[in-house]
Order: sequence, then structure tokens, then C-alpha cells
Amino acid sequence: MTRTNEGWHERGKQSLPGGVSSPVRAFAAVGGVPRVIRSARGAFLRDVSGRDYIDYIGGWGAAIHGHGHPKILRAVRRAARRGLTFGTAARGDVRLAERIRRRMPSIELVRFTNSGTEAVMTAIRIARAATGRSWIVKCDGCYHGHADGVLVKAGSGGATFGVPDSIGVPNEIASQTLVIPYNDSSALEACLVAHRDRIAAVIVEPVAGNMGVVPPHEGYLSDVARIARAHGVLLLFDEVMTGFRVARGGAQERYGVAPDLTVLGKIIGGGLPVGAVGGPAALMQLLAPLGSVYQGGTFAGNPVVMASGEASLKILSRDAYRDLEARAGELEAGLKDAIRSVGVQACVQRVGSMLTLFFGIDRATSMAEVRNADARLYARFFHAMLDRGCHLPPSAFEAWFLSMAHRPQQIELTIKAARAALRGCSA
Repeated sequence: MTRTNEGWHERGKQSLPGGVSSPVRAFAAVGGVPRVIRSARGAFLRDVSGRDYIDYIGGWGAAIHGHGHPKILRAVRRAARRGLTFGTAARGDVRLAERIRRRMPSIELVRFTNSGTEAVMTAIRIARAATGRSWIVKCDGCYHGHADGVLVKAGSGGATFGVPDSIGVPNEIASQTLVIPYNDSSALEACLVAHRDRIAAVIVEPVAGNMGVVPPHEGYLSDVARIARAHGVLLLFDEVMTGFRVARGGAQERYGVAPDLTVLGKIIGGGLPVGAVGGPAALMQLLAPLGSVYQGGTFAGNPVVMASGEASLKILSRDAYRDLEARAGELEAGLKDAIRSVGVQACVQRVGSMLTLFFGIDRATSMAEVRNADARLYARFFHAMLDRGCHLPPSAFEAWFLSMAHRPQQIELTIKAARAALRGCSA
């Protein structure tokens, strides 16, 4: 029974809500039975039945090197032999923080957490302490973790299940978060003018990825930075997804815009759980033990995670980014050619090694446009691709992620599969 995906999923439902540890994994948005993964290597996932799939989930962006990179595995083994957790000061967090600082000049000091959600909570707390204000501004469709204050119109989860907010979030907490459209700097200006003395920070994904990939308009991020600073509001970049993925120095390097605080995750753990917040010393010194803003965690700066993260950044050379850009460009071009040849209405949007194929629309610049995408057609396409050995994200509103392990032959196979799947979906 438990040699099949169905068997393991049914078994999981006896002990886990919905049989999963995170909602999107349950396939509720696309239907069917989730593939229960036994192992992963390079660009492939293998399920419990022994079938392999070309992987475009990529640990939701963390597995930029592919799965089981030997240098990361060696670093993890060495660190584990020295000790799994110390609970006190250690060398690993110093070394990883130094590497982050070198790649992101806007960061002078770093505080590690166990997740991106925790890092966002800390960044907002710093911003409130620095400004003496309480409210924050976020963009419709941008996801910043599942803490109460930011789980408001939060992208893929809400869009997938048709609920923009989660029940269980008190109205008095949600009311401190204002929501504006992504890619609309005039909306930010109007918001800050209307609430000029209440807003501590604006938080934004510099490349939206949790409504699917929606790039910033030219000049949008610099406008957001200018407007925020004109009103004494801190700019927070949530680079959990884009940090060290869309460029060697993250989205802030790619677009030439420096935020006041940066939130990181995913890639800086090399595949292990991690988060971080960083920024100038003047802000980061507000954190205890130097200041009165409290943040702590038993496993923050875990030595095995830090070793994995250090190895992760060492591997990501400038050549690695050039190769990733080239392979992602080939996939984008192949998908667009397949769309044209089949004649289905769809668009492909890409930044670096993350992309999304939206059905039923010609472009998406905001969550309002993303909501017009055809999620049912995506579900058909998803299963057609799964049948052909390609595991896409099980939601129409998520980014696909490529890795260094994706070779030209896997890209070619994916394009061939997509062409056949599109024909079947349009029939």
C-alpha cells in the first residue's frame, strides 16, 4: 500500500492535516494525488513508486545548485560531526554573515533566524522601533511569510484557495497593514500622504514571485525607494526568493536599488531551514544585545545550516549565474515558441532563473491581472506535464525554479513535453 503515492498520501492524512506539512503540497489547486517524494538528485525528483521527474519546484527556490550537490553535502557532513547545535556563539554564523555582506553592500550587520517568516517579523519590529510608528504597507499578491501582520492579500496561498486572508488573524492586527497594487508607485505615494505619520515601513518583493513571476516595471523600485524615504518610511526588500537567485547580489544588485533592510532565506541555507535580516549598523544595532528590540531563537545560526549556506554561496560564481540565465532563457524561448505554434493564449514571464507560464492572459503586471489567469487550464497542463515526467509547481500562481543541475537535454525534454501538453490542453 505504501509503495504508491496514493498509499503514502492516505497514510499521511492520518497524522498530518491534509496529509502535508504545507498547503500547496496537497495538490488542492490542481487536483489529483500529490507525488510523495522519496529522494532527489541533481535536477530530478524520485517518488515512492520509483518514477523520476525533472524538477521545477526546486525546494521553492532553495535548490539553486540542484539536489545533493557534493560540496554542500561534504560541508553538512563535516559540520554535523562537529555538533548539531551549540546554543552559543560559533564560527559558522560569522563566516556566512561575512559572505552575505560582501555580496550585498546595503548590509553591514546580519541577524540569522530559522525561517523567512521570522526574518520578516524581525525586520518589521526594527522598522517600528526606528520610526516610532506601527503600520506597514505591502503589495497585493506579495507574500512575506505567515505571521499575522503580513498574511493579508498574500499571493499564491490566498489566490490558490480563493481567500485573500486567513481566518484566525485578528482584525486589529490586520488593520495595521495597508495593501496597495504592485508596480504602482502612485498608489504608494497616495497611501503615504494619507497616512503620513502612521507608517513605519513598506515591504515589497522586488520581483514578485508568490503570485507567479511578475517583474517590476522599469524605474518602479527606485520610485518606491524615493517615495518611502521622502516620507521617512523604511523600505524593506523581501529577498527570501530573489536573494542570490536573480543575480549574484540579489534583486537589489540587478535593479540597482538599495533598501533599508533586506530579508533573506532559501539559498543562504543551501537547502536547510534558514532566514536572515540585514541592513546598516544604525538600524541593526537596535537589536538586542545592543538595543532594546528583542529577537532570539534556539536554532538561529545553527552550525550545520551555516556550513551549508557558506558552501552554497561559495558555489555561486559569476559563471554560475551566466549559465543559469542562459538555460532559463532557452526554456523561456522554447515555451513561447510552443505557445505560438499551438495557438493557445498564454504568456511566459521570467526574471533570471525563475519563471511562470500564465494561461488566458497576455501579460501580468499586478495581482489584479494575475487573477484573470486561467487556473483550470493550468491544472490540465500541470497533469499533462507530470505524465510526461516534468514536476511543475502545483499551483498556477507560483514561480518555476531552474537550477545549475538543469542541463540542455532536460530543457529540451521539457520544451518537447510542453508542446505536446499544450496541444492536448487546447484540443
